[in-house]
Amino acid sequence: MTQAENLLEKIHQANVAVHKVEVSYYELFHPEVYSKSEQKRIKVVLRSVDQQVFDSQKRALDFGAGIGNITGKLLDMGYRVTAVDISAEMCDALRRRFKSYVENGKLLVLNSPVEDADFGRSSFDLIACYSVLHHLPDYENALRKLCGFLKKGGVMYLDHEASPYYWKPEPTSLAELLKSIYFHSNPMLNSLYFRIVGLNVPVLDYSLSDYWHKKEHPLEHQRVEWIFKSEGFRAFQRTDYHLGGTWVFNPVYPVYKLVCRPEMSYWIAKK
Repeated sequence: MTQAENLLEKIHQANVAVHKVEVSYYELFHPEVYSKSEQKRIKVVLRSVDQQVFDSQKRALDFGAGIGNITGKLLDMGYRVTAVDISAEMCDALRRRFKSYVENGKLLVLNSPVEDADFGRSSFDLIACYSVLHHLPDYENALRKLCGFLKKGGVMYLDHEASPYYWKPEPTSLAELLKSIYFHSNPMLNSLYFRIVGLNVPVLDYSLSDYWHKKEHPLEHQRVEWIFKSEGFRAFQRTDYHLGGTWVFNPVYPVYKLVCRPEMSYWIAKK
């Protein structure tokens, strides 16, 4: 096994291990995903994505589906969904959560890493990946493979990835100070909230599972853009946004949002 192959396998194993523990309290542990404001934003963006699909047959792929954050919304929009995740525990939770859709054939849940997935070319009208790319050992080749599954006239939706500004210093010292305060205060507030509700959250090691969410090797949006260009997409655009990260109100957030550059990004790309 080469060094690259060894790293790939370690990242896979780290993701499987982390999500095996997280699955039982995933929603409560991730306010940056399941807060009312973020859930509302996702629904608005998904409706926009849906409207851009040409001649839709309502076939969607939710890759890295987890416990069904995006899957459930796609099902509500009338899509027949194929949901794929590397975690067997996440897949089991997804099947239980949407049992009726599985039974009536509107939802297919597959436990698989991206490297093993094969649906054939032009299989889907819409492909969604929310908070997925930074977990993948080789997100570039994974994205190229996913592009092949999308039909002409279909739309790719990639969300919840760090923006190019995430690891960069702010233009002013005040903004940099606010950014530091905000990023450090969120875990403190969440820890306080977990104590109040009596949730005992284990300490998890995300160093490998979130491999491309690191200052030393961040996800590169220029490479994502180049993939869309090389795969013949007709239009693509990255949108950056600020993201609230706590269950309780963080008083720093309004000022941070006003002064600092957005830390998160999503892509919409039409084939």
